[in-house]
Amino acid sequence: MKISVVSNKLWCIHKELIILLTPLVFLPLLFTLPEKEGKCLYVVVLMAMFWCTEALPLAVTAMLPVCLFPTLGILPSKTVCPQYFLETNFLFLSGLVMASSIEEWGLHRRIALKVLTIVGVKPAWLILGMMLTSSFLSMWLSNTATTAMMLPIANAILESLFGDLETLKKKSKSTEDPENDLINGQSTVKLQSLPSIPSEKLMLSIDGADETEQSDMRTAEEIQTESAYQLKVWKGFLICIPYAASIGGTATLTGTAPNLILIGQLKSYFPDCDLINFGSWFAFAFPLMLLFLFLGWIWIAFLHGGLNTRLCFTQHDRRAKAEARAKALIDEDYRNLGPINFAEGAIAFFFVLFAVLLFTRDPKFVTGWSVFFKKGYVSDAVTGVIIVSALFFFPSQKPSLSWWFDPHASNTPYVPLLSWKKAQDSVPWNIILLLGGGFAMAKACEESGLASWIGGHLQPLAEVPPAAAVMLITAFLALFTEFASNTATIIIFLPVIAELAIRVSVNPLYFMIPATVGCSYAFMLPVSTPPNSIAFATGHLMVKDMVKTGFVMNILGILSVSLAMNTWGVAMFDLNVYPEWAHSINTSAVVTDVHLSPVQSLNATL
Repeated sequence: MKISVVSNKLWCIHKELIILLTPLVFLPLLFTLPEKEGKCLYVVVLMAMFWCTEALPLAVTAMLPVCLFPTLGILPSKTVCPQYFLETNFLFLSGLVMASSIEEWGLHRRIALKVLTIVGVKPAWLILGMMLTSSFLSMWLSNTATTAMMLPIANAILESLFGDLETLKKKSKSTEDPENDLINGQSTVKLQSLPSIPSEKLMLSIDGADETEQSDMRTAEEIQTESAYQLKVWKGFLICIPYAASIGGTATLTGTAPNLILIGQLKSYFPDCDLINFGSWFAFAFPLMLLFLFLGWIWIAFLHGGLNTRLCFTQHDRRAKAEARAKALIDEDYRNLGPINFAEGAIAFFFVLFAVLLFTRDPKFVTGWSVFFKKGYVSDAVTGVIIVSALFFFPSQKPSLSWWFDPHASNTPYVPLLSWKKAQDSVPWNIILLLGGGFAMAKACEESGLASWIGGHLQPLAEVPPAAAVMLITAFLALFTEFASNTATIIIFLPVIAELAIRVSVNPLYFMIPATVGCSYAFMLPVSTPPNSIAFATGHLMVKDMVKTGFVMNILGILSVSLAMNTWGVAMFDLNVYPEWAHSINTSAVVTDVHLSPVQSLNATL
């Protein structure tokens, strides 16, 4: 039998082989390490392999602690099972329910079109508008849903600007381009399984796209050059949306799962640490998001032809006519939405109330409204559940007293803003289980002593200056998450990073926050995140387009995180002092307060 035939057959059953062989390959861990630490590491390695290879569904792998930790004698089931629905999960659930109500009434679409009417239609400004809208929406909706909603809108605008894409490709086609198959979407890159993309493009009018141009008097070379430029701008539009969605998700605790993993593991490892909540995280991460978004916009607009003199000067040429058609398209589609109705207004009110109450509960830099309640009783989860519960009974139609006195009025059933069936269908329950699996793993690493054991072997890293360590941690996790789920990545590495911080007597937040944010910076490969996969699945991007753009985006992200941690992050979270809440965890050595800032530590080392 040919080698190719055997390899194909092995690939068909590669997941089953991973499931069967991984436990056998790592079996020596049970006998070569201290008993409890070895058993815990065995389970962690199994779960890491299954998560990275997706041999089992992510949610199924997340449930393995329920059966493995008790049977191996690591943790009793009564300790493991409650980890799957901590208060952090309720905060995440409330964010998902709020997002489903926004999608139900189309408020996200109104926001998107309104932003695009404001920023203008020149390519660089439209890229900025797409990035601002995508990042804002992904702060509250899932990154995948945001990308799936924004891409059809972008395609309709691009068709209005440049015409049909296939015609554009033919015009820009060069005999020196051996990669036309990839350009035309004939790629064999394996994508992640994705939810179906709603065909919102059908909802957009594209009347201006079919207008015929006057007779083209340009040379073939000019036509090819202009078409190549337009194709480059088109790629910039498609790339900027998933990137902005990933960046925007880092700004709020509910925006992406790794942020919630950080909160859960902080509460597990450092119960006395109350520095991170919705308000304090937003105050730190939102400026970081804006900084990275601006730098990312400059890079994407520069790379894909958006930055030119047209930003500052008005010209009357073919491009100007195309831009006028695009502006008319956006304005018309916004007008077609009509005036804001009662349901949209109600959702907007609850959405703003949701954000404001979470932000002001206990923002740390000022006194929050939680002081009116018993200390420690009201958390972000309580706030979120209170607000979203109102969605299930608040009416979607404007109440009218005259209805009670009008015998001829229609007796239609009462319809709330959100039904439980809609919430049940739209909430990704697998992510809830994934969060729970991460919290269970963190609890086992703590209770078994595995985190301390690993930390002891990381002592040589104490020689690395903390500021440099921040950049290395962020870079490593940003690279690792290119090939693995960001949630799985942070679950695996955060306990180790926390223990490393304790061993080197650095404020744990100084290492854990960059690690958490870095897990969302997966820009280089189509398989890195579902948003990247959705953009690539349009068939208009090549792998090299994403690698070239994403590599620099990763560098910009690492530098932005490092700047944020060493400036306003130090001031907000008192990162220049080894905190009291971490003293109680460090039982392996006597640790005194370290009053050198990370920057001072770097200077002292140099």
